[in-house]
Amino acid sequence: MATDPVCYMVVDEDESEYRTSYKGQEYFFCSDFCRRKFEENPGRYVKLARSVDIGSDISC
Repeated sequence: MATDPVCYMVVDEDESEYRTSYKGQEYFFCSDFCRRKFEENPGRYVKLARSVDIGSDISC
């Protein structure tokens, strides 16, 4: 399982059709909307994902 770096939803890597790579790392998304938001400014979302305490109640 992976965490969508935009909305923090848990995503199954094997099932997700929304993915992209950034600096050699593959990222998975819950939707095309989140994938596009990430691709607009990937550095922002990578930085946010490292600094946010991800709660289980976050959803897209």
